Amino acid sequence: MTAPAAGAAGGPLTPRQAERRRGILRAATALAARGGYEAVQMREVADGARVALGTLYRYFPSKVHLLVAVMREQLERLHEQVRRHPPTGPDPAARVAEALADAFRALQREPRLAEAMVRALSFADRSVGSEVDEVAQATGAIVLAAARLPGPPTAEQQAALRVVGHTWHATLLAWLSGRASLAEVRADLHTAARLLAPAGPGPAERPELEPVPPPAAGAGRAEG
Repeated sequence: MTAPAAGAAGGPLTPRQAERRRGILRAATALAARGGYEAVQMREVADGARVALGTLYRYFPSKVHLLVAVMREQLERLHEQVRRHPPTGPDPAARVAEALADAFRALQREPRLAEAMVRALSFADRSVGSEVDEVAQATGAIVLAAARLPGPPTAEQQAALRVVGHTWHATLLAWLSGRASLAEVRADLHTAARLLAPAGPGPAERPELEPVPPPAAGAGRAEG
């Protein structure tokens, strides 16, 4: 679960501030969906949200901060969809691949919005570190909810979950930039999701071979 949003002064949001923040995110989302990253201008966002420009900057110091927050919100919606309509695959790997493919299709319906969010994420520097971490946490929450592991994830599974999340973001960027087809995206997601499959027996777990008895006396002689 991601942390609650902070208010303009860094503390928890009041109900009024939360509503103002939602309005800002709605305005930014609408602009990005219509024209992509370049269409999101802070003045237009402020006008659309009916807030002063200075107020907008107190909530989001830059366009990158704003669009990364939009991405977090979109991922939280996808997480809720996974919780309401869980994937039905037979194992964690199949369920994760199914959920991420569904999430990818959802973003395909708004390609300009997806482009704006991914570009913002790629432009993010250290000043956006906490917001980027929240995006990673939201992605991980989707993967974990889809996997429906029988117990708490092991250290190996946690590493696999991180790799799956990184792969999902990388394939989204590759598709948006025209470097990967939809078929390649699906194949990469399925490949990454297989990391969650149970590993085969290690060397210490493999059954020992039966000892081979020595040949009988004279067995190596040619019959006369």
